[in-house]
Amino acid sequence: MRALLISTYDMGRQPFGLASPAAWLRREGIDVRSADVAKETLDPEALRSADLVAFHLPMHTATRLAAPAIKEARAMNPSARICAYGLYAPLNAEFLRSLGVDDVLGGEFEADLTAIARDVACRTAGGRSASLPPSLEASAFAEAPADRSSLGGGGQAGPAADLKVRTTSATLPRLQFLVPDRTGLPGLANYATLQFGDGTRRIVGYTEASRGCRHLCRHCPVVPVYHGQFRVVQADVVLADVAAQVAAGAEHITFGDPDFFNGPTHALRIVEALHAAHPALTYDVTIKVEHLLGHRELLPRLRETGCLFVTSAIESLDDRVLALLEKGHTRRDFFEAVARCRAGGLTMVPTFVAFHPWLSLEGYCDLLDVLADLDLVRHVAPIQLAIRLLIPEGSRLLELEEVRRFVGAFDPRTLTYRWSHPDPRVDRLHEEVASMVGASPASDRKALFDEICAFAYQRAGLGRPAPRPIRDRATVPYLNEPWYC
Repeated sequence: MRALLISTYDMGRQPFGLASPAAWLRREGIDVRSADVAKETLDPEALRSADLVAFHLPMHTATRLAAPAIKEARAMNPSARICAYGLYAPLNAEFLRSLGVDDVLGGEFEADLTAIARDVACRTAGGRSASLPPSLEASAFAEAPADRSSLGGGGQAGPAADLKVRTTSATLPRLQFLVPDRTGLPGLANYATLQFGDGTRRIVGYTEASRGCRHLCRHCPVVPVYHGQFRVVQADVVLADVAAQVAAGAEHITFGDPDFFNGPTHALRIVEALHAAHPALTYDVTIKVEHLLGHRELLPRLRETGCLFVTSAIESLDDRVLALLEKGHTRRDFFEAVARCRAGGLTMVPTFVAFHPWLSLEGYCDLLDVLADLDLVRHVAPIQLAIRLLIPEGSRLLELEEVRRFVGAFDPRTLTYRWSHPDPRVDRLHEEVASMVGASPASDRKALFDEICAFAYQRAGLGRPAPRPIRDRATVPYLNEPWYC
């Protein structure tokens, strides 16, 4: 039995979402091929010969890029079992099924995908369907479609019709993870690197110490899948995964946890063991402002164990918007978190939803002013100044009456609810800034920031303050893959 795992986009990282299930499937004796089509051309023969084809959809861009590939997979291999898994799979379940996807899996997908693979293997061999593990039997189930032809897949009813698979559940299982298996994936040198202003580069690996999140931010795609649940990856698995990547050349590790301090004791245990085993290894993490302040005493320990920078989703500097998003912090909290990180020897990398329905031209200029005043210009990837609020299916933003009033119908082309700003000048500014960033994605951050500032102030009819001096870029490490959603 052959399984093909496909990643279409993972922000320039070697896909953990392929390596983890690959380990589970290979333990079952399944012949697994992993394909990162962001870095390599998919072998048509691998697609035609696969009994199971599974697409990892961790984000919006990956889902949109996967759509034509799913259509191609269904056309080239009508009898294959096709799955979609990851955060954005359940959010777009109806759309994915219309393309011919048989099974849609959300969080903690490894056991579910393994159960499907067992079933396919048994049917391929002419045997009985594999029984589901207890964690699946206790979950909420959704029937796979009985007739692909009604969904535009072009095939006949497949063997998926009588196997029930969990798509999402009020209580997600607690898995005993396996060390990810990156066999067959492009080497780490093919992916994003850590860069410094002096030209120094480091090869970057990626792992996850936890999944899900305890928080319920309205705009976050983690929330509709995990519903405030948080699951740890066992420490020995994380450390073995990092050790394997270090052996493969990794000099820096990105922890992709939605929030590294959802479980601070677990997090510190891992990075302290990591530093003891690999003293020269550096790493970066993502932590909410709320946790940076609540666990401020731990920040020096992060720095001591090799943490170079902390990404934090600030989203907005408008307290009303932050309250609507239920971010759990205020504008003043952001200022304090920047100061605390600096005091702890850490670089903060803030991210933003720069354009949203409550933004004014003056508010956008205020964001630029604050970044300059706090000496954060080099810290912010230019794409962050062009990010526009996405409202996908399942978003908690749709709970708000004022949001429901301004959104249009769901657009299956963009996989979002479309919205227009009440001030057309803001939408025009977004288009112009996005065009500027897209035309110069790798340009000097300070130069592009200055260009955006001049343009934004002109559009707002404001006089721009004199440019401020900034820190030397060599002191601000950054990953060279632009941040998309």
